[in-house]
Amino acid sequence: MKKIKYYIGIFLTLALVFTSCQDDDVSVGELIAPTGVTISAEVVGVDAENPTGDGSGFVHFTATSNNEISYKFDFGDGKSEVAPSGNVTHRYTTTGVNTYTVVVSAIGTGGIKSSTSMEVEVFSSFSDLEAVEMMAGSVVGGSKTWYWAANLPTHVGLGPVEDDYGNGEFAYEAWWNAIGPWDEEKSCMYTNEFVFTRLEEGLTFEQTVGPAFVPGTYADVLGVAGDTCHDETVATTMFGVKDVSFAPSSSKAALEGSYNEAPYRGTSFEIADGGFMGWYVGAYTYDIISITDDFLEVRIIQVGNGFAWYHKFTSVKPVEGEAVFESEYDTLAWADEFDTNGAPDPANWTYDLGAGGWGNGEVQSYTSDASNVIVEDGILKITAIKDGSNYTSTRLKSIDLFEFKYGRVEVSAKLPSAQGTWPAIWMLGANFPEVGWPTCGEIDIMEQTGADKNTSLGTYHWFDTGTSANASYGETISIENASSEFHVYGLEWTPEKLTVLLDNVPVTVMDNNADLPFYDKEFFMILNIAMGGTLGGDIDPAFTQDTMEIDYIRVYQ
Repeated sequence: MKKIKYYIGIFLTLALVFTSCQDDDVSVGELIAPTGVTISAEVVGVDAENPTGDGSGFVHFTATSNNEISYKFDFGDGKSEVAPSGNVTHRYTTTGVNTYTVVVSAIGTGGIKSSTSMEVEVFSSFSDLEAVEMMAGSVVGGSKTWYWAANLPTHVGLGPVEDDYGNGEFAYEAWWNAIGPWDEEKSCMYTNEFVFTRLEEGLTFEQTVGPAFVPGTYADVLGVAGDTCHDETVATTMFGVKDVSFAPSSSKAALEGSYNEAPYRGTSFEIADGGFMGWYVGAYTYDIISITDDFLEVRIIQVGNGFAWYHKFTSVKPVEGEAVFESEYDTLAWADEFDTNGAPDPANWTYDLGAGGWGNGEVQSYTSDASNVIVEDGILKITAIKDGSNYTSTRLKSIDLFEFKYGRVEVSAKLPSAQGTWPAIWMLGANFPEVGWPTCGEIDIMEQTGADKNTSLGTYHWFDTGTSANASYGETISIENASSEFHVYGLEWTPEKLTVLLDNVPVTVMDNNADLPFYDKEFFMILNIAMGGTLGGDIDPAFTQDTMEIDYIRVYQ
């Protein structure tokens, strides 16, 4: 991801309406037209090797005249600005070398104007191809549709303009966190569809479905009802295909601050001709906070009263009424990204070794051989292999190396597909060597039977002192492409509740309490593939080998 810092002046644009225009020196009572209007331009970075500038797109303009009160600059790229001093800096963002006709109007008493113009040739080299491809795809002429991320708890937020966000010091955070999934007040806008289309250079934007939401903070400017949706009779620039231009972000939050301790991208985009993404606040420039192929988070500053709005969009259309699970934990406490080729990191992992059925009638023997376990190209690979009439595999564990109590576990994994393989991502209580199973407790974040590769199991095991018997509770969830695509298998573990998740969708939820080993004991991680046994079942006679791949494992607390 490209991260660029630019320090740019922020100028306030005022909308002025003038009732007459005159080019000559004419006085009508107290109405005096300015005379001798001049304009000059300094393109930043011009030298012998760069006759059209250094690629930043910045141009400093200076206007002079007699009898003026103020100046209005029309920059030739669809943007304008009022500057009483006659000095203004403008940034051109269309990439390449382009010529613009700049008109400056000196404004006299009574709003009478006298104007002059000049042409300026400017080179702009700023681009963010990665953002373009994520917004519209990699194919020229292709397009992608975006929707409100209505299933997320914070898909709309409000904050001040001049300060940074997410550091816990601002009262707006309570407002932000109060916005729940499928907020009833905003339900009228959840039909919105926003289409970005890839061009040879840049993008176009079009809102194809749905109304515009006008927040109460901007409704008075328009003289309409607030906190509700309106059609194009109010939001007159809502529909139609509009160009999109990119520029370095100029906001303080992007340049100096952070949101949730992560830097902004440093890129902004502007939708031309008054285009906007469903939320009408008189502004059309969006700071990109973060972007992926299916997630876009932006910040837009409302015109007129100093509010900054946050929006979250997704390219995967949310299912109405379905909410995404929100974790209590966001600080990374431990992780293995498997970035170093070779054996697994001995600071994180040790091994269970040998055969003996492992209490479940399994037929594999566990080894630490590279043929069974290796890190390659950022992926941990655990491979079960048929060796004559025997089978080998690997079981990694973090016992005595990393043990924890409470937190969120995320494991990105692609599972084996062969009949008879029994892959598992799971945890045991750290006191297992002293008290044994099931007294230590077991949390199965992911298990898959040898016969059903379209189902994932989430299960808890413990010893119930009330009945003096083994106890367990679990559920299953359907999963597609488990063997061909990576999915995130997770656990949210709090003093009150344990929740196994698949791609952030709850699988198994169980209340926690002081009678359970999950309440006050630390646990360690285990990754393995078993063969046959209780859940592995019959092994395919043609089996030779199969692999479970792990992209990362992360624990947040």
